[in-house]
Amino acid sequence: MSKLEIDGIVPIVPTPFGKDGGVDFGDLEKLLNFAVQSAVCAVCLPAYASEFYKLTEQERRELVLRAISIMGGRLPVIAQVNHVSARFVAEMARELEAAGAAAISVAVPRVFALPEIDLLRYFGTILSAISIPLVIQDFNPGGGTVSLNFLKTLHSHHNHFRYLKLEEPLMSAKVQAIREETGGAIGVVDGWGGTYMLELIEAGICGVMPGLGVSDLLQIIWTHARAGRKDDAYELFQGVLPQISNSLQSLEFFHHAEKALLASRGVLTNTSVRDATLTVDEIDRKHIKFLNDKVIHLAKIEEVRLKNQDASTRVRI
Repeated sequence: MSKLEIDGIVPIVPTPFGKDGGVDFGDLEKLLNFAVQSAVCAVCLPAYASEFYKLTEQERRELVLRAISIMGGRLPVIAQVNHVSARFVAEMARELEAAGAAAISVAVPRVFALPEIDLLRYFGTILSAISIPLVIQDFNPGGGTVSLNFLKTLHSHHNHFRYLKLEEPLMSAKVQAIREETGGAIGVVDGWGGTYMLELIEAGICGVMPGLGVSDLLQIIWTHARAGRKDDAYELFQGVLPQISNSLQSLEFFHHAEKALLASRGVLTNTSVRDATLTVDEIDRKHIKFLNDKVIHLAKIEEVRLKNQDASTRVRI
């Protein structure tokens, strides 16, 4: 799996919790099987959408190791290792590479503001410890993200820095500039649920990292758009976008909406979100269900369409 090529949807797998508050590894298997059935190109965990910041270090490690074992090579597993200590990330990343991770993803440490020269040293330490691709996630609400010069410099010293995940509006020009200035050596992945994916596909992104609950539909949208069928992509996307936009009112709200959707789709038993989290108002819960039901209806329509398409193909053969 070291030859990871991101081309499509890479869902963030949520962390399932049991009634006792611990990680439910039985439900983890159901979630990963759903990802395989969704025909996505890889999975990633434990990231922000996995509530990584509420997990112990042992839980984070165990989630990745179990995911690699459950997948058994069916899909590449991108291991997210977020920590402000470069030494900790390097050691953990080295272990997870040895266990079979296809890539390592690391969020830019922004607990305190750091100049880019120091971020180069931070990521250089991590890249020196691994040989598999590195995905840098730059999630900085309301602030600037890493510069083109930073990306080019880091890649010139470590060519297995391959991907940058951005989660900001109005980034088409930046995506194009990164592609042109690096000759396509650094792929840009769209985050924030895929809210801007239609215009960014035209700008040249290589993939999208959304929540798992809508990943099957987003993969179909991706396929339509990449094939030039923008109207088909739009028709389906307009049915999914309200759920994505509503769920991302805040990250904690997203966890509740995402787990409710996955439970409704039959791939999650318990919708528990680990504390500290917010209490969702009853009106908001009803609207979550309304929008989730719309997504489930769309998924059923697409399932029938794909079955009919397959049947038609078999008849022609």
